Amino acid sequence: MFKKFSSEEVSGQNQVKASVQRKIRQSITDEYPGLEPVMDDLLPKKSPLIVVKCQNHLNLVVVNNVPLFFNVRDGPYMPTLRLLHQYPDIMKKLQVDRGAIRFVLAGANIMCPGLTSPGGYLDEEVGAETPVAIMAEGKQHALAIGFTKMSAKDIKAINKGIGVDNMHYLNDGLWKMQKLD
Repeated sequence: MFKKFSSEEVSGQNQVKASVQRKIRQSITDEYPGLEPVMDDLLPKKSPLIVVKCQNHLNLVVVNNVPLFFNVRDGPYMPTLRLLHQYPDIMKKLQVDRGAIRFVLAGANIMCPGLTSPGGYLDEEVGAETPVAIMAEGKQHALAIGFTKMSAKDIKAINKGIGVDNMHYLNDGLWKMQKLD
């Protein structure tokens, strides 16, 4: 998704009205209840909220030139990895084994065997089409943010094919873009 992302991919940016800002804040709070206490710090009501439209139906939510959330089409908002590293407990977590780390950091989708092998970990409550943080065996911080293709129970039962779509990973274009110019 963000492999070669740069500021040239931006097709337009708009400061949104207060009603749209409230709707964005509400949907983010519904998706990530752990962020509710710090929501006023992340998305201040007085500070302008800018939605940056990019190619491939991608939207970035930007405050003070810092991208905080993104979504594809009208899907759920997902935090950027920088935000996830500040607040690590806001998303459900799946863990890949050591062998999968280099592939995930190259932008590959997460395959079911990488999650079900001895080094992997699956949260049984994760449903299909849910944003998740991808952790690595033996590492403290998340290395990617993904969107599950099937539920955790199906990943364990089927154990074949792509389990999680890799949306945003360490050192991709969005990670390198610390501020939007």
